Order: sequence, then structure tokens, then C-alpha cells
Amino acid sequence: MQRIVFSLFILFSSLSSWAFSPFVIEDIRVEGLQRISAGTVFNYLPLSVGDELTSRGSADAVRSLFKTGFFKDVRLEQDGNVLLVSVIERPAIADITIDGNKVIKTEDLEEGLKGIGLAEGRVLDRALLDKIEAELRRQYLGMGRYGVEIKTTITPLERNRSAVRIKVKEGESARIRQITLIGNRAFETDDLRDLFQLNTGNWLSFFTKSDRYSRQKLTGDLEALRSWYMDRGYINFEIDSAQVSITPDKQQIYITINMSEGDRFTLGKVELAGNMVVPRDELLELVSLNEGEVFSRKGIASVNEALTNRLGEDGYAFANINVIPELDKEKHLVDLVFFVDPGNRVYVDRINIVGNTKTQDMVIRREMRQYEGSRFSNKEVERSQTRIRKLGYFEDVAVETVPVAGTTDQVELNYQVTENPTGSMMIGAGYSQTDGMVMSLNLQQNNFMGSGKSVDVEFNNSSTESAYGLGYRDPYFTEDGVSLGGGIHYKQRDSSDEQSTYSYDSMSMNFDLGLPTSEYDKLFVGFEPQHMSDATCGTSSTSSECDTFLAAEGSSFNVFEFTASWSRDSRNRSIFPDQGSYQRFKAELGTPGGVEYYKADYRHSFFYPISEDYTMLLKGDIGIGDGYGDQNTLPFFTRYYAGGEGSIRGFKGNSVGPTDDAGNAVGGNLKGVVNAEIILLVPFLEEVKSTRVSGFVDLGTVAKKASDLSGELRASAGVTAKWLSPVGPMTFSWAKPLRKKSGDDLESFQFRLGQMF
Repeated sequence: MQRIVFSLFILFSSLSSWAFSPFVIEDIRVEGLQRISAGTVFNYLPLSVGDELTSRGSADAVRSLFKTGFFKDVRLEQDGNVLLVSVIERPAIADITIDGNKVIKTEDLEEGLKGIGLAEGRVLDRALLDKIEAELRRQYLGMGRYGVEIKTTITPLERNRSAVRIKVKEGESARIRQITLIGNRAFETDDLRDLFQLNTGNWLSFFTKSDRYSRQKLTGDLEALRSWYMDRGYINFEIDSAQVSITPDKQQIYITINMSEGDRFTLGKVELAGNMVVPRDELLELVSLNEGEVFSRKGIASVNEALTNRLGEDGYAFANINVIPELDKEKHLVDLVFFVDPGNRVYVDRINIVGNTKTQDMVIRREMRQYEGSRFSNKEVERSQTRIRKLGYFEDVAVETVPVAGTTDQVELNYQVTENPTGSMMIGAGYSQTDGMVMSLNLQQNNFMGSGKSVDVEFNNSSTESAYGLGYRDPYFTEDGVSLGGGIHYKQRDSSDEQSTYSYDSMSMNFDLGLPTSEYDKLFVGFEPQHMSDATCGTSSTSSECDTFLAAEGSSFNVFEFTASWSRDSRNRSIFPDQGSYQRFKAELGTPGGVEYYKADYRHSFFYPISEDYTMLLKGDIGIGDGYGDQNTLPFFTRYYAGGEGSIRGFKGNSVGPTDDAGNAVGGNLKGVVNAEIILLVPFLEEVKSTRVSGFVDLGTVAKKASDLSGELRASAGVTAKWLSPVGPMTFSWAKPLRKKSGDDLESFQFRLGQMF
């Protein structure tokens, strides 16, 4: 058998220099395959049985197979009229290992490598080694790691496979030595530098890394600079160049930004045009820009958003507002026309919920205010999103509006939820000079078996009090949102401790119904019968009020308490809200047949977003109560107290207010507490959304009568941090009293830890 070698490498574009005679191919055989199928070779081979093989055809065939990247050698041979295709496959990538990376996550590096064709199962091309280094270096240089070193090792494995190991030595981030701005005349350089995330370093740089160069941060800073000028009338502002230079030792960065400010423009005529599917006067009220004002891109975007939202409320989900500017360069004026293109009014075909692996669909769907088959309203879509978020079951709730294929007036809504753990084991701890450590334990499941119902178990223990309880609540006892709750509780207060003014054993049950009266309002009615026994007055107490009460009622007595309350909740979320308010008014009545008294309380929390990073919180809590019938004052066990977490921080819980001759708090008939906080995000933390820090001032008092309120006033100031950690919510507070009285029980530091499950 005689074989003639036609081609060895793709470098030969023709075989004219070889002496052979063309022949008609009667059969084709492939040799050397290990992983790749013969069918794959035939698919790429531009020859078939019956073709005449020529020099040009042979070269084209070799070239085609090489271009697949599957082979490192291809040969064509003749055996009579049979064409033999001999190949040597390139090895496949069996494993990719990246070592030494800390700054960039492995999955982020792998994602970049996939973009250049490097992934497990792909064919290993030696040319990829240079691409690997170039891609990883690109990612690290973007973070200012100019000293990065990358070494790639290929290890052959059995069955023509290879393992790729990439060793990264990240090096240090280059620090910014100088930021130079050239071309600014209207604003001081220092004021413009304050807009940047990047800087040359300050006392916060250890945490914020603001002096470490990052291409992404520089891009953001340039956009912040552009927005600053565009919002102040400089419509022709341009950044001519942003030059980044590095010292030879790759440790220091110099940034030079060249800009052209242009002239400052003011607004001329501001008009509204287009298809007015909503009354023109109503839309004009949303155009908050006026002639003579300084041009502002932010202001234009705000009007654009307001108009789009208003059209969306009437079903125009894809309304488009085109802003048409007309410049008068001589007078430095800009005329604006907001052209309204509402598009088609659309209806919601389907609502899809994705991501709820634990929570039942109906728990989410009953919070919807946008319904399937009804006209689209972005107001109701967003309200539905807020209500789902306020359930507290989800870390994130996103909504997407998708047109239905083949229609012009129908959409689908996709609500994507990311579930949070909804069970918690709350461990509370505090420290005071008198009681030392106080511990509490609460087990709670707010979304029991994904049903939206809540179950909780309480256990609290200190030197003066033990409390145990079991509770249950169904927020949708009826389909229209009537809630039902109840529980059973046991409490034991011990007078043997020198700080306790009385002791008792208490067993109680409670029931309540919640009736929604509007989207934000709800009324509650409840009843709690309570039996108290073994009541005694503390040995250290010189107050006669406890003795007088027990002399009249005995050591065992009953309380039949009816409650009625109203609440209004317009907060945008239940955890870490940053806008809206929460109000509650509650009235309690101890009825005849038991201890007779009444109480009325009002609480109000108001959240106001000062900026994207700062939120102001104002809280008020006032209460008044008294006895009636045979009681001339509030019973000692229902009185108001203040102090501690959620009240006046810096003072021990329930220690503020009137005291007996021994200095023990005995509570009062009146309470007033005001809290003011400035809440801020912590930008240098990785999980910004899960952390809040605030500075606060607390002011309040408890008194027996109104004339005593000012004399009992207490005040404190401090800081608190809240973190939704992987092991559960954590709260740390430190406070310093600003106004106190001799004998006050102070508690500067408190923390609370909960583990989610």
C-alpha cells in the first residue's frame, strides 16, 4: 500500500509543489480521535465522498480543521482512493485552580476568564496563557494593583486532559499622592475634590480605602464632577482628559483631570407638548422648573420621572418623555420642551413570583395591590412591592415589567424575592452597677412553615423578674386582612432582691383582633384576663402605696383588661426604614370585677431622608393613666417607667421616675419620652444595606402628676450601631447622661444579639 503525504501544516496554502495526481474520494477515515467525535470532524471538513481531491482542496481542508482550535496537528494522507485524516487533539481543561487572590473573589476572576474562553471542559490553547495573564492583570490594574504578578502552570493529566493552576501575587494597591484639577474657574479646587470618593488620604482612609486607586471609583468621581457642573448651569461642561500616572516603584498614583467648564446657562421657556392623555393642567403642576432658574440636569430628570410616574398611574407603563433643549448661546438661555409620548395603555396579564422557596405564594399574593387582568398602575405596583418588603421575610424585592410577546397592550409583572431567615433566637444582655448581667431569650418564627403566621416563645430572667410566654398571630385570619392574635404568659417578680419594691406571681391570657380600615390604618380590640397571687411588698420599700393596695385588694386579685388601639404605618420597610412614619394610639381599661384603672398611650416614629446616606428619626412616646372607682391612682404593677433601650438610653431599664425613700423606682401616672437620631449608612463596610449607625439624643421623664414632670426630666446622648449579621441582628448602644439626679441607676453600654435560623 502506497501512501502519499499531502499536507503537514496549515502554513501550506497549496500542495502544488508536491507531485501527486488528484483522485476521487471513495471513503474518508479519521485517525487519532480521543474525545472529539468523528461527526465533529466531518462537520468541519469541507470534503465528502465523491469529491475530487486537489492541492487547493487539501490545503482548505487542513486550514478548516486547524481553525476549530481542537487540534494541534492535522495531516491528510492517501490510501488508494481513501482519504485518511490524521489528527492530534489539543488537551481539554479538566480543572482550573486560582490561588493567592484575596482582593478579588475567585468567582469574579473565573467569570473574566470565561470571557476569554478559559473554562473547565474547553480545549486548552497555549495562546490562552497570554490571554489569562492579560485578563487577570486588567482586573487587578483596575483596582490599582500595579505590582500584581501572575504565574500559570499547566499539568498534563490522563486521557489527554490538563489542569491549569494560576498563582496570583496581588501586591499592594498604589496610593494616590496627588489629584490635580485643571480648567476650573467657577469653583474652588478643594470644593470639587470633596465630591470625589478618591482622595490623598485622611483619618478615615484606613477604613474607606479612599486613598487606594480604583478605575471604577475614578469613573464614578468623574461622573460626580460632571453632574456637579450640569446641575449648576454648565450645560457644555466637558472632561477633556483624565490622566493617571504611576511612579516607577508602582506605589504612588498621580491623577490629572483637565476640564472645560463652558458658560453658565439659565432656563428660558419651559413648555409641555405631545399627546396629553392626562389633563394638561395636571401634568403642568409636575413641571417644577421655571423661567429664569439655573439649568439643572437633576431638575430635568426629576420632572421627567414625575411625568412618567403620573402617566404610569393611568396605565401607560412605557410612557416616554423626550426633553428637547434649544440653546441660545449669545444670551446663555436654554428653552426646554417636555414632549409626552404615552404609548399604549396596558393591562396586566400575569403576575409571576420567583425566588420564594419557603414562603407560600398566597402569603405574597395577598399583599398585591396590582391585580391580574386590571389596568397597569405603577403606583399600585410599587405599593405591592413595599407591602411585600414590609413583611420582613425577604432581603430584597425586585419587580420587572415585561411586555407580552405578540401584543401591544399587555404586560407581565415578575416579582423577584430573596428570602431572609424568618426564625430568630434573640439573646439580650445588659450590664448595670446594681444588677450586673441581665439575660433574656426569645424564640420567634415570624413565617411559620411559610404560612405568614408567627409563633414565639419568651424566656427572660434577671435578679428581680422571671417571665415566660407563648404567643401566636395570624395576620390574615380572614381573607380581607382581619388578624387574630393570642398568647399565654407567666411572670414572677421577686422581692427578696434589695432593688425590688414588690413581688407577685402572675398568669394571664390575651386575645386581640385587628381590623384594617384603610391601606395604612388598622384598629385593634383585645381582652386580657390576668390572675395575680402571692403579692407582697418588698422589705426595703418604705412606700405605703404597695401596702395600701394589698390591704384593700388582698394578696390575690384579678385584672380584666380591655384594650382598643389604632395604628397607621406608612414606612417604606419594616427593617431599616428611611421614610414614612408609624403611629399608634392605645387605650386600656381595667374593668369592674377586677382592679379598676385606665391608661392611654400615643407613640409616633417619623423617618425623613435627609440624603441618600442620612436619615432623621424623631420618636415620641407619651402616656397618661389613673385609677377610678375604688382606686385613686394607677395600681403599682401597671405604672409607667422609663430608661433603657428604646427609651432613655444611658439609664437602667425602668429606673427613671419617682422613687421611694430607699431610692427604688415606683413608677408614675405620666410618661413622656422623645428621641432624636441621625441615622447613616457606613460606606466603608462591604454590606452597607445591613448596617446602620446613628447618633442620638434622648429626653424624657416619668411623674405622678403633671407639676412634677420638669423636675424629673432626664437626658442622654450617645451612639448606637445595628447590624443584620450572618448570625442574626445585633445592636450595640453607648450613652452618656446629660441630665441626671443623684441616685440614678446608670447603664452606659448595652448590646443585643439574635441568631437567625
